Amino acid sequence: MENLEAAQMMSIVVVGHVDHGKSTVIGRLLADTGILPQGKLEQVMKACERNGRPFEYAYLIDALKDEQAQGITIEVARVFFKSSRRYYLINDAPGHVEFLKNMVTGASRAEAALLVIDGQEGVRENSRLHGYLLWMLGIKKVIVLVSKMDLVGFNQEVYDKIVSEYSAFLSAIGLQPKYFIPVSGSNGDNISHLSTNMPWYRGATVLSGLDEFESDPPLLDKPFRMPVQDVYKFSWLGDNRRIIAGSVSSGSIRVGDELVFYPSGKRSTLTSIEAFNRPSQTLIEYGQPAGLCVGEQLYIPRGEIATRAEQQPPKVTTRLRVSLFWLGKEPMRVGGEYILKLAAAQSKVKIEKIRQIIDASQADLAINDEQSGEINAIKRHQVAECTLKLSKAIAFDLAAELKDTSRFVIVNNHEICGGGIVLEDLVDSEKWARDLTLERNSKWIKSLLTSEERADHYNQRASLVLITGEREVGRKRIANQLETNLFNSGKFVYFLGIGSVIHGVDADIKDKDPEVFHQEHIRRMAEVIHILLDAGLILIVTAIKLTQSDLELIKTVIDGNSIQVVWVGDSVTTDLAFDLKVPGMDQIDQSVVRIKQLLYKKGVIFKP
Repeated sequence: MENLEAAQMMSIVVVGHVDHGKSTVIGRLLADTGILPQGKLEQVMKACERNGRPFEYAYLIDALKDEQAQGITIEVARVFFKSSRRYYLINDAPGHVEFLKNMVTGASRAEAALLVIDGQEGVRENSRLHGYLLWMLGIKKVIVLVSKMDLVGFNQEVYDKIVSEYSAFLSAIGLQPKYFIPVSGSNGDNISHLSTNMPWYRGATVLSGLDEFESDPPLLDKPFRMPVQDVYKFSWLGDNRRIIAGSVSSGSIRVGDELVFYPSGKRSTLTSIEAFNRPSQTLIEYGQPAGLCVGEQLYIPRGEIATRAEQQPPKVTTRLRVSLFWLGKEPMRVGGEYILKLAAAQSKVKIEKIRQIIDASQADLAINDEQSGEINAIKRHQVAECTLKLSKAIAFDLAAELKDTSRFVIVNNHEICGGGIVLEDLVDSEKWARDLTLERNSKWIKSLLTSEERADHYNQRASLVLITGEREVGRKRIANQLETNLFNSGKFVYFLGIGSVIHGVDADIKDKDPEVFHQEHIRRMAEVIHILLDAGLILIVTAIKLTQSDLELIKTVIDGNSIQVVWVGDSVTTDLAFDLKVPGMDQIDQSVVRIKQLLYKKGVIFKP
């Protein structure tokens, strides 16, 4: 292919155990393909001679002083070279276990991989771990290099043994390499030309093997995804637009298309595409930053994913089956609380169950609960398949379908300590209600008045004040007095006791088994709340001893950002996460004042 300017670039990562010869192989590739600046090779050779050190091709890319002093690759070095077919961007990933996070960072950018195994040392623990991580990151284009063949006398038996052992390992995890190539980076054997030192091998060279890989289909052909990074308003400049900002991770969208945001299910039509210092556009595609304006002024928080209505939607749930690797100094434990970040979404997360540990030091890989009993922790540098439970539903894709919206990291004490991919979406307790809500949103007949117009007119933001607690603690008295106080201040407010819903909307199920119909009572109440909030009211609702499960169900039906939760009484008897606790019966006036202060703080009430 003569016109390289028209060729696609392929990003590859080179991985392997420390000192297995990765940097040497890359250095040789650079030298053999003529990509080095004129005189660079001679310059490095002379520098080695001055310092009394033997020349190594690895020195061409190991530029950091710390790396040269220790003889290992610490950071991910990124270099270019070209073949007759295409340009390549190489990520030389560190092999030492202490720099595993850097290796994953390099591999996450890559489409293909060279995995290097030292012919002298054979398959090491890191060789297995790196192979598994490549599979986990969705890199299926893999060539295994058996390196330093010159140091084992170009012995075919050494090569055959490594091929046999490592092939069995990769087959067990579902990874099939394109080639096993015996090489010597220092001599150039089988790098760009077939070696005369190994007449028993007549397969591909490293260069020709890479050229045989076909590039992945462009993400432009995938369903549209744009994780919402932020929403910008410039109302103080007289600009009433609400610009939903993010970067398109796959697909495309044009003005006039119908957008759906997940997990909320809110939808509207794309009216314009905004950008800073860029001409107006009607189409935005994969890889481009974008600011979207929609016909209805929706409240879309950071972390939602914008999609096209007619395309395959993302998954939405609070339970995920994942494959993850752990790099934290302390083990990741069942029941421990962490932060999961996926695209722009963030949620508290706990391990519900560890299904199996992938032990890279063992040839059979897995230590599962049938073999060794229940597993309660994932140790540093281990890979595990497990079930995660999030504190709130998020939108995502599966790793087999879209990479960017299926990868996540785990944060502990403000530090990234792990990461992984989503393998499967699992049913959670809110799925039935979420499905009903998404259907409702798709059929909702919208008013011509927007929520912002109502908020400006009423001088308040629609909000639910959810007041709960034990019996006889003054919940209804507080609700009645708060309603009167807000009404006298000119607010549009309404008090709704759950009993009013039970004996009205729920009349057909009120006498049925409460154990069976409790969630349906909550869902129907939430639907009534949704209507009144859509009308722009501040709604006060009282209910006895609500649990966190009840609250999560309510949040499935209405926007969780519009809920203020108040617990009444000194004794907290459920697991409910509340915004405010007030004393109740003996201090009704004080409780009302404190709730009103909460509404000011949360921006529900704009001014006295």
